[in-house]
Amino acid sequence: MIRLFVALGLPATLRSQLALLTGGIPGAKWVPPENYHVTLRFIGEVESWRAQEIDDALAGIRARPFELSLRGLGVFEKGGRISALWVGVEKTEPLVFLQGKIETALQRIGLEPERKRFAPHVTLARTDRAAPEKLIAHMQAHNLFRAPPVPVEGFTLYSSRLGKEQAVYVAEVDYALA
Repeated sequence: MIRLFVALGLPATLRSQLALLTGGIPGAKWVPPENYHVTLRFIGEVESWRAQEIDDALAGIRARPFELSLRGLGVFEKGGRISALWVGVEKTEPLVFLQGKIETALQRIGLEPERKRFAPHVTLARTDRAAPEKLIAHMQAHNLFRAPPVPVEGFTLYSSRLGKEQAVYVAEVDYALA
């Protein structure tokens, strides 16, 4: 079994900018900059033969390159507790188009439809053990964050191994936009 997801990798300059928004919240589990990405579709555990089908389906996707803009901070809540701190991604037409093409391609090969609504973001921290007031203060202090747009010229199929400290993501296949 292999655990997969489809995402946009981020250039080193943008990862460095995002890393400046981290730290100073006891109990927060900060995501290392090399793991920053924008998830387009979480797939989960699949058999290795299924991974080949997924690769074939993604290789057939056609979409144009576009620009990605990040701005503002927000949180996700689960069961009344803040579970994650994230940087927002502008939900542009080309981004939504690409995500829709990926979703359609994966459903065509028999994967279940994604249940969550597409909410593009970059996770900065898992925050189950952090004080809510510290998270809210941090979010308010950095809410005007805005990064210059970066070009998106492809997307990637990643594998993910859950580790003790953090997940290890490996870029398995890159797909170019043209």
